[in-house]
Amino acid sequence: MSLPNPAELISQMATDLKAHLELRGISEPRFIGIRSGGVWVAQALLKELGSHSPLGTLDVSFYRDDFSQNGLHPQVRPSALPFEIEGQHLVLIDDVLMSGRTIRAAMNELFDYGRPASITLVCLLDLDAAELPIRPNVVGATLSLAAHERVKLSGPELALELQDLAL
Repeated sequence: MSLPNPAELISQMATDLKAHLELRGISEPRFIGIRSGGVWVAQALLKELGSHSPLGTLDVSFYRDDFSQNGLHPQVRPSALPFEIEGQHLVLIDDVLMSGRTIRAAMNELFDYGRPASITLVCLLDLDAAELPIRPNVVGATLSLAAHERVKLSGPELALELQDLAL
C-alpha cells in the first residue's frame, strides 16, 4: 500500500477547512493541536492557510480512558491554551483518527476549560476503525489498514510510514 503525500493532503485540507468554516459563519476560529502529531499537522495547516493565529496544544494523556492500563508516558507535557475556550469556535486537529478515544479525551479536557461554541475536528488520516461515534469534519484521506498495520507520522516535516506490527 502506498501512503498519500502529507503536503498534498494539507493543501486540500486547508481548502476544505476554509469552506467548512465559511459555511458555518466562523471567522475567528481558535486552533488546537493534539500532541504530538496533531501539533505538527496544525502547524502545517496554519502555514498553508497563511494564518498567524496562536496555536493551542493539548496533551490528553491524563484524560485517556486507558490511562490506568498504560500508565504515564515519559513524554507527557502540559497542555497550553493561549486563549479562552468558553464560547469560542475551536478547530481541533489530530494526525490519525483510529478508535476515536484520543478525540474523546481531548474534548473532555477542553470542556474542563469551558464550553466552546463549536468544535470542528480536522484529521490528516482517518483509519476507518472507529470504536466511538466520532468522525472528522475535514479529513485528508481515509485508509483501511489490516489489523496488524499502523501508520506513524513523524515530524515536524510530516512524513508518513506504514508499520507492520506482525513482524
